[in-house]
Amino acid sequence: QESPSMANKGPSYGLTREVQSKIEKKYDVELEERLTEWIMAQCGSGVGRPEPGRAGFQAWLKDGCVLSELINSLSSGNKPIKKIQSSTMAFKQMEQISQFLNAVEKYGVTKTDVFQTVDLWEGKDLAAVQRTLMALGSLAVTKDDGSYRGDPNWFHKKSQENRREFTEDQLREGQSIIGLQMGTNKGASQAGMTGYGRPRQIINQ
Repeated sequence: QESPSMANKGPSYGLTREVQSKIEKKYDVELEERLTEWIMAQCGSGVGRPEPGRAGFQAWLKDGCVLSELINSLSSGNKPIKKIQSSTMAFKQMEQISQFLNAVEKYGVTKTDVFQTVDLWEGKDLAAVQRTLMALGSLAVTKDDGSYRGDPNWFHKKSQENRREFTEDQLREGQSIIGLQMGTNKGASQAGMTGYGRPRQIINQ
């Protein structure tokens, strides 16, 4: 008989069915359709069309090539991903995905909106993959630099006020304010400290 403490040892691979189904509930089929349309509009028909459904969507994106084409198509000028190579080897596919993830962050997608390689590759959390792609689409529509293709109404524009352009002086000032606050939080009001006091989690519904 297994002692109850055994159950808590180490990471459990293979999520419990309950957890997995909760994650799957967040996966949005309508969103999948919109993202598919957008990626095809953005990259051209060369990327093919996935089989409908989660598994098809995952299989389509899993080797990282379609994603890499996507981020490249949003960059006028230098392409962030120089080499896009289809491979059946796991580590090559994961490498391609992580190149995409780095490029997406450089493009401006907030770190909290960026999925992890295993979310896609192992199908751990495809809702997170959708979230990243939605954030990317919104950003592309907002940037409006001529690279976005498709219907702009597929994504909400990000509200412009999140774009904070700080001067060097303001940044320095902000750092010194944070320095003063480190010692104590007595009377440390965060009013007027947007962008410094608060963790940047701007979630646009």
